[in-house]
Amino acid sequence: QVQLVESGGGLVQAGGSLRLSCAASGRTISGNAMGWFRRAPGKEREFVAGISWSGGRTDYADSVKGRFTVSRDNAKNTVYLQMNSLKPEDTAVYYCVGQRVGKYEYVYWGQGTQVTVSS
Repeated sequence: QVQLVESGGGLVQAGGSLRLSCAASGRTISGNAMGWFRRAPGKEREFVAGISWSGGRTDYADSVKGRFTVSRDNAKNTVYLQMNSLKPEDTAVYYCVGQRVGKYEYVYWGQGTQVTVSS
Protein backbone atom coordinates (compact mmCIF):
# COMPACT_ATOMS: atom_id res chain seq x y z
CA GLN A 1 0.00 0.00 0.00
CA VAL A 2 1.08 3.53 -0.73
CA GLN A 3 -0.27 6.61 1.01
CA LEU A 4 -0.08 9.91 -0.85
CA VAL A 5 -0.34 13.26 0.93
CA GLU A 6 -0.51 16.49 -1.05
CA SER A 7 0.52 19.91 0.23
CA GLY A 8 1.19 23.38 -1.13
CA GLY A 9 -2.28 24.39 -2.24
CA GLY A 10 -3.76 27.75 -1.42
CA LEU A 11 -5.09 31.02 -2.75
CA VAL A 12 -3.12 32.90 -5.38
CA GLN A 13 -3.82 35.73 -7.78
CA ALA A 14 -4.00 35.15 -11.51
CA GLY A 15 -0.51 35.11 -12.99
CA GLY A 16 0.99 33.79 -9.79
CA SER A 17 2.68 30.50 -8.99
CA LEU A 18 2.28 27.59 -6.60
CA ARG A 19 4.27 24.44 -6.06
CA LEU A 20 2.40 21.34 -4.99
CA SER A 21 4.17 18.48 -3.27
CA CYS A 22 3.09 14.87 -2.89
CA ALA A 23 4.78 12.82 -0.20
CA ALA A 24 4.46 9.07 -0.50
CA SER A 25 4.70 6.66 2.39
CA GLY A 26 4.14 2.98 2.89
CA ARG A 27 6.64 1.91 0.29
CA THR A 28 8.91 3.44 -2.29
CA ILE A 29 7.42 5.03 -5.37
CA SER A 30 10.67 4.85 -7.31
CA GLY A 31 9.40 2.10 -9.61
CA ASN A 32 6.05 3.70 -10.34
CA ALA A 33 4.77 6.27 -12.75
CA MET A 34 3.11 9.13 -10.86
CA GLY A 35 0.89 12.02 -11.80
CA TRP A 36 -1.60 14.73 -10.98
CA PHE A 37 -5.31 15.09 -11.64
CA ARG A 38 -7.72 17.89 -10.76
CA ARG A 39 -11.41 18.42 -10.30
CA ALA A 40 -12.89 21.85 -10.73
CA PRO A 41 -16.27 22.78 -9.24
CA GLY A 42 -19.06 21.29 -11.33
CA LYS A 43 -16.66 19.57 -13.72
CA GLU A 44 -15.35 16.10 -14.31
CA ARG A 45 -12.02 15.04 -12.93
CA GLU A 46 -9.25 15.58 -15.49
CA PHE A 47 -5.69 14.50 -16.03
CA VAL A 48 -3.12 17.26 -15.49
CA ALA A 49 0.35 15.74 -15.71
CA GLY A 50 2.21 12.45 -15.52
CA ILE A 51 5.81 11.44 -14.99
CA SER A 52 7.59 8.16 -15.61
CA TRP A 53 9.32 6.26 -12.82
CA SER A 54 12.70 7.71 -13.75
CA GLY A 55 11.41 11.21 -14.44
CA GLY A 56 12.67 10.94 -17.99
CA ARG A 57 9.26 11.18 -19.59
CA THR A 58 6.48 13.60 -18.79
CA ASP A 59 3.01 14.18 -20.19
CA TYR A 60 0.70 17.17 -19.82
CA ALA A 61 -2.86 18.15 -20.54
CA ASP A 62 -3.02 20.71 -23.34
CA SER A 63 -4.55 23.23 -20.94
CA VAL A 64 -1.42 23.33 -18.77
CA LYS A 65 1.40 22.76 -21.26
CA GLY A 66 4.07 25.40 -20.97
CA ARG A 67 2.80 26.55 -17.58
CA PHE A 68 3.01 23.46 -15.33
CA THR A 69 6.01 21.23 -14.70
CA VAL A 70 5.90 17.83 -13.01
CA SER A 71 9.02 16.44 -11.37
CA ARG A 72 10.02 13.85 -8.81
CA ASP A 73 12.70 13.08 -6.26
CA ASN A 74 12.75 9.34 -5.73
CA ALA A 75 15.24 9.66 -2.88
CA LYS A 76 12.65 11.72 -1.02
CA ASN A 77 9.69 9.66 -2.25
CA THR A 78 8.11 12.91 -3.42
CA VAL A 79 6.47 14.23 -6.58
CA TYR A 80 6.03 17.91 -7.37
CA LEU A 81 3.85 20.06 -9.59
CA GLN A 82 5.18 23.54 -10.29
CA MET A 83 2.34 25.73 -11.52
CA ASN A 84 3.16 29.07 -13.13
CA SER A 85 1.05 31.71 -14.86
CA LEU A 86 -1.99 30.45 -13.02
CA LYS A 87 -5.43 31.26 -14.37
CA PRO A 88 -8.82 31.34 -12.61
CA GLU A 89 -9.78 28.25 -14.61
CA ASP A 90 -6.99 26.35 -12.84
CA THR A 91 -9.05 26.55 -9.64
CA ALA A 92 -9.66 22.97 -8.54
CA VAL A 93 -8.82 20.29 -6.04
CA TYR A 94 -5.55 18.73 -7.15
CA TYR A 95 -4.90 15.05 -6.55
CA CYS A 96 -1.63 13.19 -6.57
CA VAL A 97 -1.80 9.72 -8.11
CA GLY A 98 0.53 6.77 -8.22
CA GLN A 99 1.15 3.43 -9.90
CA ARG A 100 -0.24 3.83 -13.38
CA VAL A 101 -2.16 0.81 -14.71
CA GLY A 102 -3.60 2.42 -17.83
CA LYS A 103 -3.09 5.55 -19.88
CA TYR A 104 -4.94 7.69 -17.34
CA GLU A 105 -5.63 5.07 -14.70
CA TYR A 106 -3.85 4.96 -11.37
CA VAL A 107 -4.13 2.72 -8.34
CA TYR A 108 -3.31 5.17 -5.55
CA TRP A 109 -4.90 8.56 -4.93
CA GLY A 110 -4.22 11.27 -2.39
CA GLN A 111 -6.90 13.23 -0.55
CA GLY A 112 -6.36 16.34 -2.62
CA THR A 113 -5.31 19.92 -2.02
CA GLN A 114 -7.34 22.99 -2.93
CA VAL A 115 -5.92 25.52 -5.37
CA THR A 116 -7.87 28.74 -5.82
CA VAL A 117 -6.84 31.34 -8.38
CA SER A 118 -8.48 34.75 -8.05
CA SER A 119 -8.93 37.10 -11.00
